[in-house]
Amino acid sequence: MPRSTVARIDLDALRFNYRLASEKAGNARAMAVIKADGYGHGIANIAGALAKDVGKYAVACIEEAFAIRDSGCRQPVVLLQGVHAATDFSDCVANDFEPALHCHQQLQWLADGAAPKFWLKVNTGMNRLGFRPDELPGVIAALEDAGQKSQLIGFVTHFACADDPDSTMTADQTRCFEAATALWPELMRSVGNSAAHFRPGQPLYDWSRPGIMLYGASPMIGKTGPELGLRPVMTLQAPLISTRTVQAGESIGYGASWVADQETRMGMVAIGYGDGYPRHAGTGTPAAVGGKRIRLLGRVSMDMLAVDLTMVPEAREGDPVELWGATVSVDEVAACAGTIGYELLTGVTSRVPRVCG
Repeated sequence: MPRSTVARIDLDALRFNYRLASEKAGNARAMAVIKADGYGHGIANIAGALAKDVGKYAVACIEEAFAIRDSGCRQPVVLLQGVHAATDFSDCVANDFEPALHCHQQLQWLADGAAPKFWLKVNTGMNRLGFRPDELPGVIAALEDAGQKSQLIGFVTHFACADDPDSTMTADQTRCFEAATALWPELMRSVGNSAAHFRPGQPLYDWSRPGIMLYGASPMIGKTGPELGLRPVMTLQAPLISTRTVQAGESIGYGASWVADQETRMGMVAIGYGDGYPRHAGTGTPAAVGGKRIRLLGRVSMDMLAVDLTMVPEAREGDPVELWGATVSVDEVAACAGTIGYELLTGVTSRVPRVCG
């Protein structure tokens, strides 16, 4: 019999979060970003659950787009990294994939073969991918000369600091983007990551791109998902497999990093960093049993971790422990581990079954 460590996926919560994103997008439409295996939730599960609501999906790369097609969903799929080989363009044409082209090599590949519908990435200051604003007139002219401008859907950019309400960079990037694309008002524009949906007055133009918010985690510094009105989609849980009482002066786990200062009832939970639970989460990281919050003790092992059961004396072997979910936000766990909710959700390994409900 397999252990009962599982990631439970609440598809109703996913749909709720997508509707919230759509409301916050205002006049823009929201394309669902489901890259990285649906942020660790299972790309087929996520695509299928949203199929009746979304007009476009967005992923990082073409293999993720094919996974959406394999799930039976037929909406256009935006490839946020564009393509990685010239031969990818014929697949884009055949499958209604829309690459976001960001460099001259990709444009050369485009000129050498069939042209799908595509976007152009504009570098407004993040300096990862995209054409600088002063390059756009030349790029558009080259597309016109090649007879390919008719396939251009619009422009995309990406915000560097939208998660920080005190930063002025998002406003600077927005002004840059508007000025850069002003000569082509007939083309669509897309700027809005999850964080941009929570910035009052932020223009989202034609298409927003909600990602992490769909899964109930926070895109904003200093806020958890529930504080933003989002519902957790993944509940990561594992069983208590033993309980014991340690005496004052006794330690637990590798490195003896936690030592009891009084008699303490503790338990071992069947999950560890081999399952994707963060090793750097240490003593004090919250978890829950039966809706009651508890805390981790000592170091996380590959397959197990220890918890303090002082606050739940009724807890017994076999009881499920929530590592994150409705009682404990994934954002809280991430803060304790010195990371972000994105990493935790996408890092849950394949040995943890995803069970949709």
